[in-house]
Amino acid sequence: MQVVLLEDVKSLGKKGEVVKVNDGYARNFIFPKKLGVEATSANLAKLKQQKAYEAKVAAEQLAEAKALAESLAGKKLEMKAKVGEGGRLFGAIASKEIAQEVQKQIGLTVDKKKIVLPEPIKTLGTHEVSIRVHKDVTAKLTVNVTEE
Repeated sequence: MQVVLLEDVKSLGKKGEVVKVNDGYARNFIFPKKLGVEATSANLAKLKQQKAYEAKVAAEQLAEAKALAESLAGKKLEMKAKVGEGGRLFGAIASKEIAQEVQKQIGLTVDKKKIVLPEPIKTLGTHEVSIRVHKDVTAKLTVNVTEE
């Protein structure tokens, strides 16, 4: 029996795939748990339409991410911090503070989880920060840390 999977099923397939399974497995496991539906022409057409819609939404999200990355590219953030001996900061500048400063200075909302810092900024000077706007799009931002 041909089945269109509505959810990922371990050792069988991913969501949206058409797989061949035994009749009993489909009737007793897949259908009652709503993991899949029978692969009729109507269900296949519905699947095709859903995939087209998902592709359209993904393309729109990618376009928005590219626009946001362009607006962030080449921008500089000025941040002030208290400094101790040797130019080391008291505490550190983490992704949360960078996200707040992007909101204040540039006017764009960036999720702190999307800011990629290998480690928090602990020294004065200019630092390059990556912002993962989308899984395929990354923007670079320059953060200049000065003494308060």
